[in-house]
Amino acid sequence: MIVGITGGIGSGKSAVTRYLETKGIAVVDADLAARVIVEPGRPVLGQLRQRYGDEVLLSDGNLNRPWLREKIFGDSDERKWVESVMHPEIRNEILRQLDDADSPYKVLVSPLLLETSQHEMVDRVLVVDVPETVQVERTTQRDSVPATQVEAILKAQASRQNRLDKADDVVDNSLDLPALHQQVDKLHEKYLKLCQN
Repeated sequence: MIVGITGGIGSGKSAVTRYLETKGIAVVDADLAARVIVEPGRPVLGQLRQRYGDEVLLSDGNLNRPWLREKIFGDSDERKWVESVMHPEIRNEILRQLDDADSPYKVLVSPLLLETSQHEMVDRVLVVDVPETVQVERTTQRDSVPATQVEAILKAQASRQNRLDKADDVVDNSLDLPALHQQVDKLHEKYLKLCQN
Protein backbone atom coordinates (compact mmCIF):
# COMPACT_ATOMS: atom_id res chain seq x y z
CA MET A 1 0.00 0.00 0.00
CA ILE A 2 1.20 3.51 -0.83
CA VAL A 3 -0.01 6.49 1.18
CA GLY A 4 0.29 9.87 -0.48
CA ILE A 5 0.95 12.70 1.94
CA THR A 6 0.30 16.23 0.80
CA GLY A 7 -0.46 19.67 2.11
CA GLY A 8 0.30 23.23 1.19
CA ILE A 9 3.70 24.82 1.66
CA GLY A 10 4.55 25.14 5.36
CA SER A 11 1.81 22.73 6.47
CA GLY A 12 4.19 20.30 8.17
CA LYS A 13 4.47 17.39 5.74
CA SER A 14 8.09 16.87 6.80
CA ALA A 15 7.13 16.66 10.47
CA VAL A 16 4.71 13.85 9.61
CA THR A 17 7.12 11.93 7.40
CA ARG A 18 10.06 12.24 9.82
CA TYR A 19 7.85 10.74 12.52
CA LEU A 20 6.72 7.88 10.25
CA GLU A 21 10.37 7.16 9.38
CA THR A 22 11.05 6.61 13.11
CA LYS A 23 8.43 3.84 12.88
CA GLY A 24 10.28 2.14 10.02
CA ILE A 25 8.11 3.44 7.20
CA ALA A 26 9.86 4.11 3.88
CA VAL A 27 9.31 7.66 2.63
CA VAL A 28 9.80 8.78 -0.96
CA ASP A 29 9.90 12.57 -1.22
CA ALA A 30 8.84 14.13 -4.54
CA ASP A 31 10.84 17.28 -3.70
CA LEU A 32 14.00 15.19 -3.31
CA ALA A 33 13.22 13.37 -6.56
CA ALA A 34 12.90 16.80 -8.18
CA ARG A 35 16.41 17.63 -6.91
CA VAL A 36 17.87 14.38 -8.27
CA ILE A 37 16.61 15.02 -11.80
CA VAL A 38 18.34 18.43 -12.02
CA GLU A 39 21.75 17.35 -10.76
CA PRO A 40 24.67 18.44 -12.98
CA GLY A 41 24.95 16.22 -16.03
CA ARG A 42 21.27 15.24 -16.00
CA PRO A 43 19.21 16.03 -19.14
CA VAL A 44 16.64 18.23 -17.36
CA LEU A 45 19.31 20.64 -16.15
CA GLY A 46 20.59 20.84 -19.73
CA GLN A 47 17.09 21.72 -20.98
CA LEU A 48 16.72 24.44 -18.33
CA ARG A 49 20.11 25.88 -19.27
CA GLN A 50 19.22 25.79 -22.97
CA ARG A 51 16.06 27.82 -22.28
CA TYR A 52 17.36 30.28 -19.66
CA GLY A 53 21.11 30.41 -20.20
CA ASP A 54 23.76 30.41 -17.48
CA GLU A 55 21.54 32.51 -15.17
CA VAL A 56 19.75 29.31 -14.20
CA LEU A 57 23.04 27.87 -12.84
CA LEU A 58 25.06 28.62 -9.75
CA SER A 59 28.82 29.08 -10.11
CA ASP A 60 29.34 25.40 -9.14
CA GLY A 61 27.08 24.21 -11.99
CA ASN A 62 24.08 23.34 -9.80
CA LEU A 63 20.60 24.69 -10.41
CA ASN A 64 19.98 28.20 -9.08
CA ARG A 65 16.72 27.33 -7.35
CA PRO A 66 15.86 30.78 -5.97
CA TRP A 67 16.35 32.32 -9.43
CA LEU A 68 14.17 29.67 -11.10
CA ARG A 69 11.49 29.86 -8.38
CA GLU A 70 11.21 33.62 -8.83
CA LYS A 71 11.10 33.22 -12.61
CA ILE A 72 8.33 30.63 -12.75
CA PHE A 73 6.09 31.89 -9.95
CA GLY A 74 6.00 35.28 -11.65
CA ASP A 75 5.09 33.87 -15.07
CA SER A 76 2.52 31.09 -15.44
CA ASP A 77 3.64 30.22 -19.00
CA GLU A 78 7.21 29.64 -17.81
CA ARG A 79 5.95 27.63 -14.83
CA LYS A 80 3.93 25.40 -17.18
CA TRP A 81 6.94 24.89 -19.45
CA VAL A 82 9.22 23.97 -16.53
CA GLU A 83 6.56 21.58 -15.19
CA SER A 84 6.19 19.95 -18.63
CA VAL A 85 9.93 19.21 -18.64
CA MET A 86 10.30 18.21 -14.99
CA HIS A 87 7.12 16.35 -14.03
CA PRO A 88 7.59 13.28 -16.28
CA GLU A 89 11.17 12.86 -15.01
CA ILE A 90 10.10 13.39 -11.39
CA ARG A 91 7.44 10.69 -11.89
CA ASN A 92 10.03 8.23 -13.22
CA GLU A 93 12.37 8.93 -10.29
CA ILE A 94 9.52 8.54 -7.76
CA LEU A 95 8.48 5.20 -9.28
CA ARG A 96 12.08 3.98 -9.15
CA GLN A 97 12.40 4.96 -5.47
CA LEU A 98 9.01 3.46 -4.54
CA ASP A 99 10.02 0.23 -6.24
CA ASP A 100 13.23 0.14 -4.15
CA ALA A 101 11.46 0.99 -0.86
CA ASP A 102 10.69 -1.76 1.66
CA SER A 103 8.31 -1.33 4.62
CA PRO A 104 4.80 -2.51 5.63
CA TYR A 105 3.39 0.41 3.65
CA LYS A 106 5.19 3.14 1.74
CA VAL A 107 4.73 6.89 1.75
CA LEU A 108 4.97 9.30 -1.16
CA VAL A 109 5.13 12.87 0.13
CA SER A 110 4.47 15.58 -2.42
CA PRO A 111 3.22 19.17 -2.26
CA LEU A 112 1.80 18.67 -5.78
CA LEU A 113 0.30 15.21 -5.25
CA LEU A 114 -3.19 16.35 -6.26
CA GLU A 115 -2.11 18.86 -8.92
CA THR A 116 -0.16 16.26 -10.90
CA SER A 117 -0.70 12.65 -11.90
CA GLN A 118 1.21 11.59 -8.76
CA HIS A 119 -2.11 10.94 -6.98
CA GLU A 120 -2.57 8.00 -9.37
CA MET A 121 0.43 6.29 -7.74
CA VAL A 122 -1.15 6.13 -4.26
CA ASP A 123 -3.86 4.09 -2.57
CA ARG A 124 -4.77 6.71 0.06
CA VAL A 125 -4.35 10.47 0.38
CA LEU A 126 -3.39 11.97 3.75
CA VAL A 127 -3.63 15.75 3.93
CA VAL A 128 -1.59 17.69 6.50
CA ASP A 129 -3.78 20.71 7.13
CA VAL A 130 -3.22 24.16 8.63
CA PRO A 131 -4.83 27.54 7.93
CA GLU A 132 -3.20 29.56 5.12
CA THR A 133 -2.09 32.26 7.58
CA VAL A 134 -0.03 29.62 9.39
CA GLN A 135 1.44 28.42 6.06
CA VAL A 136 2.60 31.94 5.18
CA GLU A 137 4.01 32.59 8.66
CA ARG A 138 5.92 29.29 8.86
CA THR A 139 7.32 29.49 5.32
CA THR A 140 8.52 33.10 5.53
CA GLN A 141 10.33 32.24 8.78
CA ARG A 142 11.75 28.93 7.54
CA ASP A 143 12.86 30.02 4.06
CA SER A 144 13.50 33.73 4.64
CA VAL A 145 11.35 34.63 1.62
CA PRO A 146 8.83 37.45 1.28
CA ALA A 147 5.18 36.71 2.06
CA THR A 148 4.27 37.68 -1.53
CA GLN A 149 6.38 34.79 -2.87
CA VAL A 150 4.72 32.34 -0.46
CA GLU A 151 1.30 33.61 -1.50
CA ALA A 152 2.21 33.09 -5.20
CA ILE A 153 3.21 29.49 -4.39
CA LEU A 154 -0.09 28.99 -2.52
CA LYS A 155 -2.00 30.18 -5.60
CA ALA A 156 -0.13 27.65 -7.78
CA GLN A 157 -1.02 24.78 -5.44
CA ALA A 158 -4.43 23.18 -4.96
CA SER A 159 -6.67 25.16 -2.64
CA ARG A 160 -6.97 24.06 0.96
CA GLN A 161 -10.61 23.07 0.39
CA ASN A 162 -9.73 21.11 -2.76
CA ARG A 163 -7.12 19.10 -0.84
CA LEU A 164 -9.54 18.41 2.01
CA ASP A 165 -12.25 17.32 -0.44
CA LYS A 166 -9.87 14.74 -1.96
CA ALA A 167 -8.43 13.46 1.34
CA ASP A 168 -8.98 9.98 2.70
CA ASP A 169 -7.38 11.10 5.97
CA VAL A 170 -6.54 14.50 7.50
CA VAL A 171 -4.19 15.54 10.30
CA ASP A 172 -4.48 18.99 11.85
CA ASN A 173 -1.00 20.45 12.34
CA SER A 174 -2.04 23.78 13.82
CA LEU A 175 -1.24 22.64 17.37
CA ASP A 176 2.03 21.30 18.82
CA LEU A 177 4.21 18.33 17.85
CA PRO A 178 2.83 15.93 20.50
CA ALA A 179 -0.70 16.58 19.19
CA LEU A 180 0.48 15.89 15.64
CA HIS A 181 2.27 12.68 16.69
CA GLN A 182 -0.85 11.46 18.47
CA GLN A 183 -2.89 11.82 15.26
CA VAL A 184 -0.16 10.15 13.17
CA ASP A 185 0.06 7.24 15.64
CA LYS A 186 -3.64 6.48 15.07
CA LEU A 187 -3.25 6.65 11.29
CA HIS A 188 -0.12 4.48 11.39
CA GLU A 189 -2.07 1.74 13.21
CA LYS A 190 -4.94 2.10 10.74
CA TYR A 191 -2.53 1.78 7.77
CA LEU A 192 -0.85 -1.29 9.25
CA LYS A 193 -4.27 -2.95 9.58
CA LEU A 194 -5.22 -1.99 6.01
CA CYS A 195 -1.98 -3.56 4.73
CA GLN A 196 -2.85 -6.87 6.34
CA ASN A 197 -6.23 -7.10 4.60
